[in-house]
Amino acid sequence: MSCRLSELVLNCHDPEMLSRFWCEVLGYVELGRDGGDIEIGPESGFGGLAPTIVFAPVAEKKAAPLRLHLDVNPVDRDQDAELDRLLALGACPTNVGQTGEESWQVLADPEGNEFCLLRHRLSN
Repeated sequence: MSCRLSELVLNCHDPEMLSRFWCEVLGYVELGRDGGDIEIGPESGFGGLAPTIVFAPVAEKKAAPLRLHLDVNPVDRDQDAELDRLLALGACPTNVGQTGEESWQVLADPEGNEFCLLRHRLSN
């Protein structure tokens, strides 16, 4: 028997803002609230193949690069078009030491959490 990744928890300063941003990025919906936590995920809800994300409020702002980051892939457009969409949603390019020769784009969400936009298009 093994485990399966079911949810990710991201401590953040503004769960409302980040849940809206990541819902737009991933095509997720808000699944619920518990105290100050906001859980988002696919419309099918918790327990499916795609993990949900819980945004948990903390008082302090992000101070260092994340030790774990998300990678996302475009599903209905190429990487350049998806990069434009993510930038319009509030993502911004960030530098974590990349050379510029990578096939992925390094971005940060509105709170500065790093994530990568990979090149390979996935099926929906």
